[in-house]
Amino acid sequence: MTSKKDLSETDIITKYILPALAKAGWDIATQVRQEVYFTDGRIYVAGNKAKRGSKKFADIVLYHKPNLRVAVIEAKDNNHSLGAGMQQALGYAEILDVPLAYSSNGDGFLSHDRTPGANPIECNLSLDNFPSPQQLWEKYKAFKGINTPEQETIATAEYFYDGGGRTPRYYQEIAINRTVEAVAQGQNRILLTMATGTGKTYTAFQIIYRLWKSGTKKRILFLADRTALIEQTKRGDFKHFKDKMTIVRKKEIDKAFEIYLALYQGLTNYDKDQDAYREFSPDFFDLIIIDECHRGSAAADSAWRCILEYFGTATHIGLTATPKGTSQVSSTEYFGDPIYTYSLKQGIDDGFLAPYKVLRIGLNVDLEGWRPEATTRDQTGNYIEDRIYNTKDFDRNLVIDERTQQVANRIAEFLRKTNPLDKTIVFCIDIEHAERMRQALVNALPEQVQLSHKYVMRITGDDKVGKLELDNFINPEESYPVIATTSKLMTTGVDAQTCKLIVLDANIGSMTEFKQIIGRGTRINEDYGKQFFTIMDFRNVTDKFADPDFDGDPVRVKEIAADADLTTEDVFPSDVALDENDAPVEFDPSADLYPPFGEIIMGGDIAGETLGKVYVAGVDVSILNERLQHLDAQGKLITESLKDYTKRGLLNHFRSLDDFLAVWNQAEKKNAFWLN
Repeated sequence: MTSKKDLSETDIITKYILPALAKAGWDIATQVRQEVYFTDGRIYVAGNKAKRGSKKFADIVLYHKPNLRVAVIEAKDNNHSLGAGMQQALGYAEILDVPLAYSSNGDGFLSHDRTPGANPIECNLSLDNFPSPQQLWEKYKAFKGINTPEQETIATAEYFYDGGGRTPRYYQEIAINRTVEAVAQGQNRILLTMATGTGKTYTAFQIIYRLWKSGTKKRILFLADRTALIEQTKRGDFKHFKDKMTIVRKKEIDKAFEIYLALYQGLTNYDKDQDAYREFSPDFFDLIIIDECHRGSAAADSAWRCILEYFGTATHIGLTATPKGTSQVSSTEYFGDPIYTYSLKQGIDDGFLAPYKVLRIGLNVDLEGWRPEATTRDQTGNYIEDRIYNTKDFDRNLVIDERTQQVANRIAEFLRKTNPLDKTIVFCIDIEHAERMRQALVNALPEQVQLSHKYVMRITGDDKVGKLELDNFINPEESYPVIATTSKLMTTGVDAQTCKLIVLDANIGSMTEFKQIIGRGTRINEDYGKQFFTIMDFRNVTDKFADPDFDGDPVRVKEIAADADLTTEDVFPSDVALDENDAPVEFDPSADLYPPFGEIIMGGDIAGETLGKVYVAGVDVSILNERLQHLDAQGKLITESLKDYTKRGLLNHFRSLDDFLAVWNQAEKKNAFWLN
């Protein structure tokens, strides 16, 4: 006869745990789910290959109703103690935002109660004494602060299901539930922080749907500051509102709808007597969702703030990927602290966002500065002011033709070594710089431009032709345009899922803007081979990775010099990544793995033009150094190799430190090198 000690964990669940739940009144078919996977598994990168780590899953999750989890159960076989799975269960309970965690080996349950004031916090339960669904729902309500029947009605409002099987990811579910619960409790200023690429619009849709369908909020305004965002929202997640929804266009107001999408520019005339939003009564809207609220709504004198103050009785929900403000603007000052935060780092760790590599290229004029000789004149024949120019000047005050050409050549070299048809976005100082970069890239990749004149295009706010190609650039099925040069227009907004390279040749002082740009590549699209992406940095913008305000680490950072060839190692580095157990990731050579891919989201402000630029040619521009770095298991940058292209020192004899070490380690007799 088989003893309980001989049973597997699966047998323990089937023979003991599930019967105990059924006896307590749980509907096994609708309220009990086994092996609930809630992450996709982090993507680990080594060279030009990527591999997913293990997905996280809970053995059993208990639900009050779909998308309302109340408890997790971690099962072990009977050779383990009753509480052997408790620490694991508690970790999952915290991640999944549920009040109860249980561990079982088939003899009974160890219960851990996370509700405020629970006493005892932990206790043993027999198999015949597991709590009923109603008992755990009461615990959930206490955990969430749901105190009245009215609050409970709102908190249990139904989700939208489209019949296609799409359900919210675990973090979206938490954001949706917490927001609806906050509204139920009367909170009227709510902030959600979710990294770019984590589905803020879908989250907003479910929040609106639940509050609207339950009758809690009858008229809703969704505010954004990009036309592309509004159009994408209407065509995408919000399409299920059908004829109940409208977009406010040309400041024309129709009060017959229930769901309104609008640009703040579409509601304001910058004249308080003529502002279009005043055609609505102040109490017309019950709920206002402000997308990317960090960009304007927080400023006390902004147009958005005027709209929010006019509809002051409505509930205001701010969505942002970058909540931290500046000395002038703070989202948290207006909305309060976020009720939920899902960071870039969490998204990468969970495998919902793509990791990235950084190739840093140090140009001599950038690293050392450039001082004109006494006889140097600009292209108009005038002498150039005698001072040291650096990256704060280049392409804003002073234009060096050779520098632009060098950047374009490096981009071209990279694409030739990967795939010339890999979509790329180049961030420039301003519109004029974006146009010069377009011209330089045309000349750097003539063989591709001859195949299509749309191979390289400037997509900026002032160019109708370029903007008309925006949809083609972001469409995975369209080949052209391949390279888009831009300034601010493409920092946020529309999703270009197959963009595989992001180039930084702009000075980015704002951490908010930096996060937005990094977020352009963080979506994963495995149908098109997108698992990670590459950032090529010409201005040391990626120094911001070291800023405590940045919450996602790169897979690697490598610096190279401007006059050095990009090697296969640069493009497809061979360093080995570590998996979740800090062990080297091993790859099956026959596996279908892909080269570095990336993705971009577009939209953004039109950059103002800088007048009075000085143009100069004939300057020696070259790469000064190269550094390859990767992250250790603790997330700290480790220098793996260093190349220096200065004219003095060890590199008179050896091209790189790697070359020197190779010779040194193989030599039978070591010789001393005396360097002047």
